Amino acid sequence: MAAPKKGRRQPGQGRPGRALALILITLVALTGGMFLSGHTTPRLGIDLAGGTSITLQARSEPGQESAVNQTNMNTAVGIIERRVNGLGVSEAEVQTQGTDHIIVNIPKGTNEKQAREQVGTTAQLFFRPVLQLASGEPAPEGSPSPSASGSPDEAEQGDGDKATDGKSGEPEATPTTQGRAASGALKADATPSPSASADGKADPTPSPSASEGGADEALMKKFEALTCTDTEERTDAAEGTKPGEPIVACGQNSQGQWEKYILGPSAVAGTEIDDATAAIDQQGAQGWLVNMEFTNKGKKQFADVTTDISAKPSPQNQFAIVLDGDVVSAPYVREPLTGGTAQISGSFTQESAQDLANMLSYGALPLSFVEESVTSVTAALGGEQLEAGLIAGGIGLILVIVYLVVYYRGLSLIAIISLLMSAALTYTIMVLLGPAIGFALNLPAVCGAIVAIGITADSFIVFFERVRDEIREGRSLQPAVARGWPRARRTILVSDFVSFLSAAVLFVVTVGKVQGFAFTLGLTTLLDVVVVFFFTKPLLTILARKKFFASGHPWSGLDPKRLGVKPPLRRARRTVPADPKEA
Repeated sequence: MAAPKKGRRQPGQGRPGRALALILITLVALTGGMFLSGHTTPRLGIDLAGGTSITLQARSEPGQESAVNQTNMNTAVGIIERRVNGLGVSEAEVQTQGTDHIIVNIPKGTNEKQAREQVGTTAQLFFRPVLQLASGEPAPEGSPSPSASGSPDEAEQGDGDKATDGKSGEPEATPTTQGRAASGALKADATPSPSASADGKADPTPSPSASEGGADEALMKKFEALTCTDTEERTDAAEGTKPGEPIVACGQNSQGQWEKYILGPSAVAGTEIDDATAAIDQQGAQGWLVNMEFTNKGKKQFADVTTDISAKPSPQNQFAIVLDGDVVSAPYVREPLTGGTAQISGSFTQESAQDLANMLSYGALPLSFVEESVTSVTAALGGEQLEAGLIAGGIGLILVIVYLVVYYRGLSLIAIISLLMSAALTYTIMVLLGPAIGFALNLPAVCGAIVAIGITADSFIVFFERVRDEIREGRSLQPAVARGWPRARRTILVSDFVSFLSAAVLFVVTVGKVQGFAFTLGLTTLLDVVVVFFFTKPLLTILARKKFFASGHPWSGLDPKRLGVKPPLRRARRTVPADPKEA
């Protein structure tokens, strides 16, 4: 075989220095981002770091005692799990206990207050028309009591009361945040059409006296006496309310001030919301929005109530979104919304828009729940299991390294450095994923990382054996690396694809801790491909030019004699020596 001309690269050699520089720069950038973010250790799951355990007890509505059954409990578990994990990949655990209890475990490091609010507000969600509105703050001494008139703050809405068909721009309105009421502008993505009649189940139109802002005497007394800053009063006001009756409720506006409402009978149940998402206005005029889509039944009911209230004066042109007796939002309407979709707009932040969308999506539970107990969970047991797991992983890693050193000698150095590179990338990415998406490292995830040691080592072995096969065929090291890489690359990609596919399927079809195992296994499999392509192969290409490896030193792992390389055929044509044993 003719030697290549000086200065010409062997096929497949490429520019190994650039690949090494790229992956080293990536590692430095990830490490720098880790320290700049202030997070230098991964977020740990509840089994490793402890957290909070919340016990919820199911309660049926009056006259629906049979509602506490296994089917509804399982439905509630799924909704609560999606609601809590909607805050991020927080590895929260939600499971039933007995016939009427649900246990929610929230890992340490999650926004516990926010998560408890999402879990604790577990009653059914309703849309109710606003009949009257007044300040819920206690009146200063010597001042008259707040008025319960129907015009809360005309200056606040201003041009925001303008009707819109969902295509024109919308004036900025008061935002809404989790657990707070606000007068937000609302628009639809469809052209208004004549109002449809009610379906008879829940009359969206209040009684004539209520529609004019009036209410019965008992309700008015309750409304006037209510002070929303008193938690006990708010709770008492919410208890015993029925969907078909007017109620008194409280909510906070965007300035954190309490407001109290008289609300008409439920017009639309939260179960009629098909989907709710937070999105940013692509034109940039309105910032963050909350998009709602209704079911066919909900579309008809929502069209009825918005057609009825859109022509009324403030605040009777508002409807309240009520969850667990609290008003979480109270947008106003200036046109009938009949298209089955609507937007709530205002000065939302990303967090407040996502919180409201999360409540709308997962707020409609088939049962009501009360928070029975809240306890702290220690990580003692998980710490012991983690220690045992790390010891097992360390023993396995040592055995892998011993095998590589004994069998591959000098080549084992490349494998060990590559394993360290893979470990460094895995660690920094896991740390950054904690604050980014709420990823929490639990025991199954640690197991996934330990399994990845074998997957990564397998890729090195495939590559090394391909190179050694080429040497056995009589090629020198540099051509052997160039010819062995394409064959090894195909095998590595197929093997890693199968592992990644298994991890992806496992992640999709499972829940809870098993997802942590699948996520870690998939992540480390992808990193295996990155390390082999951008670190192991370029490093071996560079070292193949060094005399220690190129000459086949006995400790290089590439010694032709140890590999059983046969002498070239041209040596057999020499004169047979006198002593046959020397042949």
